[in-house]
Amino acid sequence: MTATWPFATFASMPPVHIERAKGAYLYDSSGREILDAAGGAVAVNIGHGRAEVADAMRDAVVECSYAVPPWLTPQRQRLLERLRDDWLPPGLTRIHLTAGGSEGVETLVKIALEYHAARGQTEKTKIIARTPSYHGTTLGALALSGHESRRFGLDHALPLIPDVPAPYALRCPDPDVGGHCVRILREKIHQEDPHTVAGFLAEPIVGASGGALIPPDGYWQAVRALCDEHDILLLADEVMCGFGRTGRRFALDRWGVEPDVMVAGKGLGGGYAPITGVYGTETVAAVLEEAGMNVMFHTFAAHPAACAAADKVLEILDRERLVERAAKTGATLKSHLTEAFAQHPHVAEVRGAGLLIAVEVVEDRESLARYRADDRITTRITSSAFGRGVSFYPGGTGSQRDIIMIGPPFNIGERDVGRIVETLVAAVNEATAT
Repeated sequence: MTATWPFATFASMPPVHIERAKGAYLYDSSGREILDAAGGAVAVNIGHGRAEVADAMRDAVVECSYAVPPWLTPQRQRLLERLRDDWLPPGLTRIHLTAGGSEGVETLVKIALEYHAARGQTEKTKIIARTPSYHGTTLGALALSGHESRRFGLDHALPLIPDVPAPYALRCPDPDVGGHCVRILREKIHQEDPHTVAGFLAEPIVGASGGALIPPDGYWQAVRALCDEHDILLLADEVMCGFGRTGRRFALDRWGVEPDVMVAGKGLGGGYAPITGVYGTETVAAVLEEAGMNVMFHTFAAHPAACAAADKVLEILDRERLVERAAKTGATLKSHLTEAFAQHPHVAEVRGAGLLIAVEVVEDRESLARYRADDRITTRITSSAFGRGVSFYPGGTGSQRDIIMIGPPFNIGERDVGRIVETLVAAVNEATAT
């Protein structure tokens, strides 16, 4: 029988039937327990199966199953107030809700283009992005992504986007990683002509495409200054690294930098509902309003049940101090992984912040030479680990490869940390054995 789901199957991905999930664990159709060390697509933060989230969604559906997105409902009102009062950076006071990260990135870019157009700067149409990166699967977001494997089959049809390197300390040719990347960004701005550049889009900490790439201190401050100098909007993609994943509410908080517009989802709904937010400053919103421009909604954006789920997820994160726990547990997990792989000939680096952690596997630790793509090392490692009862998230872009991502729920325990380390060591050893 021909498979109907997914639309096109992956040869490297045998079908998996997950029947239920609870806490940090998934259970397949045979009843086998699988530790969700991936957090799905690095989205599950409060754990699976929280009845109070389900109750909030049920109540929302009964109370108001659907209303056109711009209209206010009690569920939307509560979420907006919680975001503004308890979560968002102080300068980001305007909120637009979408169903997913790709929609959010598209909206963020449209806001940037509208902002400049409203000021009579219609020549400002370019968005500079970075490589490696991933911003979404819609055509616009994919064009902005430095991710070859996700663009495969579409690359010929995507518009060319000016791009610059993301800070990648392990492989940067200059020991001054931040300065090197800022200089290239400055050169790119002048090469494109600052009068044509509308925004600079980047993940504050690169997610799965590069594998938890953390820029050095000073990088983001310099980028902020460069954007201000040339009247370019700083556009932050915190879809993966926002809402506590890196041990801070948002990754940019680490450097005390605020963007002009930010998109952040995944952890907002915690895996319970499709919801993402686009957050902007009063300055940006006022310019649009003065020009009579709006930000168009999607049919199922700000769905009342999704808003209710997100409001409850944020309440739980605060009540149980799970962001602080992610910081502490992540530091412990990263330390154990670093120790376990300290002398491993095929592990180049363990890196990350909070519970966004990556392990980069190489053919040779000294030269940093990668395995060939057809060795399928990432698939072999994740398959071996899955067979041992732990799910990891495959990272990389195709050219950047063999990166194993770890992004479990924030409330994993000491036993889970030990199991993650033990399983990943065994899987890496099996996949790299000669």
